[in-house]
Amino acid sequence: MKAVQQKKRILITGGAGFLGSHLCERLLADGHEVVCLDNYFTGTKQNIVHLLKNPYFEVIRHDVTFPLYIEVDEIYNLACPASPVHYQFDPVQTTKTSVHGAINMLGLAKRVKAKIFQASTSEVYGDPKVHPQPETYWGHVNPNGIRSCYDEGKRCAETLFFDYRRQHNLNIKVARIFNTYGPRMHPNDGRVVSNFIVQALQGRSITIYGDGSQSRSFCYVDDLIEAFVRLMNTEDGFAGPVNTGNPGEFTILQLAENVIELTGSKSEIIFEPLPEDDPRQRQPDISLAKEKLGWEPKVSLREGLVPTIAYFDNFLRGIDT
Repeated sequence: MKAVQQKKRILITGGAGFLGSHLCERLLADGHEVVCLDNYFTGTKQNIVHLLKNPYFEVIRHDVTFPLYIEVDEIYNLACPASPVHYQFDPVQTTKTSVHGAINMLGLAKRVKAKIFQASTSEVYGDPKVHPQPETYWGHVNPNGIRSCYDEGKRCAETLFFDYRRQHNLNIKVARIFNTYGPRMHPNDGRVVSNFIVQALQGRSITIYGDGSQSRSFCYVDDLIEAFVRLMNTEDGFAGPVNTGNPGEFTILQLAENVIELTGSKSEIIFEPLPEDDPRQRQPDISLAKEKLGWEPKVSLREGLVPTIAYFDNFLRGIDT
């Protein structure tokens, strides 16, 4: 275990989710005490079961839309369904999770004088008119479409964070997360990486929505968690928002071809109509992250796909992952 100057007690909301479970692991490895909070709507106990024997790890079943009273030094607010299939299942609850959850966690941070991190999203840029997207871009977002519960919920959460900073001098950190992938992704979350891998491993047709020319930037989870920790450790005067993602741009068709090759699958590619408000391009400008965090991704798409495919292969075989 790494030596640290001070063991902190850190709350991670959404701690049993894909990103949250990796963050729990990292902070425990760094020598901190971690409190994982989750209501298990999209997170699973399987993601954190290997951590339960650690005496510095604690789990609380709780919904962030209700207040929480706990003593902590830092808060990472990751709680919110983050894929269309999940956040569109109950769009009102999705907005409440982003907005009420932010209010409750900000209120907690204010009471206990904790530093607080907000997991925002590249979706605040909507279907961007500027490419790549810098943090100064205000976005092009549909306020009443099927994705609005997530997009606008996250935009409102950012507003709340910066108003708490201005009004209450709260120490905040805001990261805008671009597409991230890796082990422990939910197999049925509708995201393109998990969709393609599961379809390829099962020998089913790989479904591309649109003509496959739309682009995305894919960041491996370990790289993203490193950015989180670095952002949280920046000087108090720096709040962000900071783009966190891999600027390497790939078309959806290129991703499908990589997955087919790496899985050795004989799956065919089929094309379906593009969903409403699906962005054509998504690529982060990470100049600010390089400057303020000294960070940029290290894992290439193909390198990251290998352990991700292995995880899903074990998952589908029923092997303990």
